[in-house]
Amino acid sequence: MRRVLEMGKPIIYWTLLNFKEWKMYLAATTKGLCYVGSQNGDYEELVAWAGKRFSGSSLVEDKEKLQVYVDEIIEYLEGERMSFSIPFDYNGTEFQLAVWSALCEIPYGETRVYSDIAKLIERPAAVRAVGAAIGANPILITVPCHRVVGKNGKLTGYRGGLEMKTRLLELEQKDRDQGE
Repeated sequence: MRRVLEMGKPIIYWTLLNFKEWKMYLAATTKGLCYVGSQNGDYEELVAWAGKRFSGSSLVEDKEKLQVYVDEIIEYLEGERMSFSIPFDYNGTEFQLAVWSALCEIPYGETRVYSDIAKLIERPAAVRAVGAAIGANPILITVPCHRVVGKNGKLTGYRGGLEMKTRLLELEQKDRDQGE
């Protein structure tokens, strides 16, 4: 299974992470993790995403190739990992990449508001655009968009759903509280 390119398009390898009450699809190219699906999302969610972001690429199930990504996400879900060392392969506009990079600077167990991210990327008036870029984040959990909340502290939209966002924030808060 050494095929890397098919007609110039990268192959998207995928697997289903099924750990305790967590179930989500993961996908990677040979460059790194490129997709983390919604909690209890279906295969069609992955197919639709791949069709938009990697049009014409083949989807190939390969649990072995994705194991390193599965392992790190499980370590996170177990409270044993606060940041990720796995490579990412996300594609976006220069603005989206700046926002996603800023999200990775939010410390584990803490939250920020959209305007904080806009200021961090030196675009303080671009709060709505920051929200759109966060919503386009293809690799949930690993690029921690769940750590961004509304200005009033309330949870706002999340591609994985508000239940998933709530669970991730509770997991991080519990781990932080135990560490103090």
